[in-house]
Amino acid sequence: MAEQYTLKERYLAIVLLDIIGSTAFVQKVGALRAAKWFQYHDTLTRRLCLKYSGREIDRSDGFLMSFERPVDAVNFALSYQASIPKKTKLQTRIGIHWGKVIEVTQDELWQAVGAKSVELEGLAKNIAARTMSLCAAGQVLLTEEAMKAIKGRINKFTPQGTRYACVGSYRFKGVSKPQTVFAVGVSIESLQPPKGSDKVKRLGGPKYVRSRARDRKIMEWFYWILYRLGVIAVIFWLYVLHGLWSTRLGRDLLGMPYMAWVEDLNAFVVNLVKWAFLGE
Repeated sequence: MAEQYTLKERYLAIVLLDIIGSTAFVQKVGALRAAKWFQYHDTLTRRLCLKYSGREIDRSDGFLMSFERPVDAVNFALSYQASIPKKTKLQTRIGIHWGKVIEVTQDELWQAVGAKSVELEGLAKNIAARTMSLCAAGQVLLTEEAMKAIKGRINKFTPQGTRYACVGSYRFKGVSKPQTVFAVGVSIESLQPPKGSDKVKRLGGPKYVRSRARDRKIMEWFYWILYRLGVIAVIFWLYVLHGLWSTRLGRDLLGMPYMAWVEDLNAFVVNLVKWAFLGE
């Protein structure tokens, strides 16, 4: 009997999109209402997938999709996170990997009894799933392979202010080689390093990704300036207090008794400065 499928090896951008807390949502609102709400979400998601030349492979608590170009996968993910969760009130996370997969096309006979027309097999799908499992709500994470495949490519659909950041090195369960993971987004919150999970162990990396000067918003600039002014104020008042308690008049004004150790400390600091800068 002839094989009822065809196999094709190719490189694709694999996108795993997961709805966080979908089971709890069904229990909260009931199966019928949840089904209608998920269909609304899926319709919006499929429209975006079509817009960015993607392809739906599977659907469960989210979507498994493939894109021929990594930039399309990233643009889809950023556009999705910027628009659909606001409409559906569902929290989601997205992982993207670029790798070699086996594309399985099923015969029409099997499709007639419910088989999917196209399936993907290979380690790339598992790596994309592990990457997705790391994400915080609203976050988009990429593997190093996906990052290299993009190589700074943008097009008219890439949101203004899009930024990439390395969030650390991780060991994925079932994958021997440690994986370097990147975040992509337009807000500093979306670029923060994830801690890890049961199936992904964090090996190292930055604890916090800081905003760049050109990306800071008005309130971020306000707090940035306020913090530094606070530090300067503390140093200034310490200097003033030191000047007061270092003199007899100042100590009298502060109501402080004579303290010999203050005189000794001042003498030590003066001698240290002379030795460091004057060589005396």
